[in-house]
Amino acid sequence: MVVGDIATGTQVLVIGAGPGGYVAAIRAAQQGLDTTLVEKDAYGGTCLNYGCIPSKAFITSANLAHEAGHAEEMGIHADPVVDMSQLRDWKDGVVDQLTGGVEKLCKANGVNLVEGTARFKDENAVRIAHGGEGQGSETIEFEQCIIATGSRPIQIPGFDFADEQVWSSRDALASDTVPERLVVVGGGYIGMELSTTFAKLGADVTVVEMLDDILPGYEADVARVVKQRAKDLGIDMNFGEAASGWTEEGEGILVTTETEDGEESEYRADKVLVAVGRSPVSDTMEIENAGLEADDRGFLEVNDFRQTSVENIYAVGDVVADTPMLAHVASKEGIVAAEHIAGEPVAFDSQAVPAAVFTDPEIGTVGMTEEEAEEAGFEPVVGQMPFRASGRALTTNHADGFVRIVADDPSGFVLGAQIVGPEASELVAEVAFAIEMGATLEDVASTIHTHPTLAEAVMEAAENALGQAIHTLNR
Repeated sequence: MVVGDIATGTQVLVIGAGPGGYVAAIRAAQQGLDTTLVEKDAYGGTCLNYGCIPSKAFITSANLAHEAGHAEEMGIHADPVVDMSQLRDWKDGVVDQLTGGVEKLCKANGVNLVEGTARFKDENAVRIAHGGEGQGSETIEFEQCIIATGSRPIQIPGFDFADEQVWSSRDALASDTVPERLVVVGGGYIGMELSTTFAKLGADVTVVEMLDDILPGYEADVARVVKQRAKDLGIDMNFGEAASGWTEEGEGILVTTETEDGEESEYRADKVLVAVGRSPVSDTMEIENAGLEADDRGFLEVNDFRQTSVENIYAVGDVVADTPMLAHVASKEGIVAAEHIAGEPVAFDSQAVPAAVFTDPEIGTVGMTEEEAEEAGFEPVVGQMPFRASGRALTTNHADGFVRIVADDPSGFVLGAQIVGPEASELVAEVAFAIEMGATLEDVASTIHTHPTLAEAVMEAAENALGQAIHTLNR
């Protein structure tokens, strides 16, 4: 028997339970608003289920196995064997713990949870189609709505994710085997993270990138450190080539690429991983019924409060135009949207948004580069500390890379940082805090840092910018 359409009401409807959506829902409920959260797949969204968390589980495991097998210099001799099936089970356990925690937190804060796919009927109502035969549908009327539907992997012509041989990042992180030969299409952060991971797990990895270098958007000397490490791991990188197709060949596949001049190359593989970016999910909700229109790439325009062109409908996270596709950005936007709905005096400020790439070594960036500071009208001064001069980095046997800090010379205010090296994803938080608080180079340099730690490199970089560094030569 099919359950008929029923109607309910809520003050705040949140569509999508990823890092933007569930955070927005919890904060709205904490503000005393009747809040309903709709999710069609899994609580925690792509980040917790298929992206950020499972990838870091794989990366951690690959790093552990690789380091244990390459520590002869430290007197450690081992030949670890990775049980991929058990690794996947462990990863799934971590994911289940976190997603279960999200669901419990939502319920504990009084958020009403609804499973199904939301489609707008108008600017004040959606129809929820529940999954499963005979589950029916319901209409939810709302006063305010927050769209947090996230993004999906971009699929390129000739490479269908439905084919067993073609992997998306989600497919790669669900695998319980390591392909003997892996071609990775795309040298961005997702492609390089997974290339490094599978190389450490034993795959013969080839990267093809249509641009002339890896990690577009990052400074050349930052990318160079990661590129050299990838070469050391045996990763073959080929630039100026666009993947054009693939065919089956024996027990494997043959991936074809083409340059702008029409020159073709072929690479043999067992799997091909397509990691050329992500696109917003805005085409599943019939947003036109609410008076909304996405841009030609599928993004929604918002103001500083995350309101769309329809005043009572907000958007946060990967579906938003002109903001980075980062889980922590989505969460902050979710908080801003919820608090604005509740009448709080808030706005989204992207002055100090850190980003991290979990390659080997890691990258952490925040704020402006030296070039960006100059273009913004500042007189930048730069300080740098190499990890090879850090005692703690040397004792971890990971001393590649550096900390670079950018500041305004006349005032000393910290403007940004670029870090490539061990634990860069953690170290960048100190500089993000410095920017947010309006700290100066003197503030960072005069703060006593624990010894011996990697964080001392941030202090030394600030001292270097002041011409006062002790453990590296001053510029």
